[in-house]
Amino acid sequence: MTGDVKMVPLPPKAPAKGDLVFMKELLESGEVTPVIYRRYTLSEVPDALRYLEKGHARGKVVITV
Repeated sequence: MTGDVKMVPLPPKAPAKGDLVFMKELLESGEVTPVIYRRYTLSEVPDALRYLEKGHARGKVVITV
């Protein structure tokens, strides 16, 4: 950016309680299913990042601590 105005990122807004309850109900009823495509250990983080950069993931990639 140019100029004298400084931009400061705002912290993310917490989700509304009603939205969380709605998502919980969808998950419990089976209408929404989370997809974990691959799991990596903490020592495999570089491999996980390379995998994500290639665009192969069809779901979430999870790092297990």
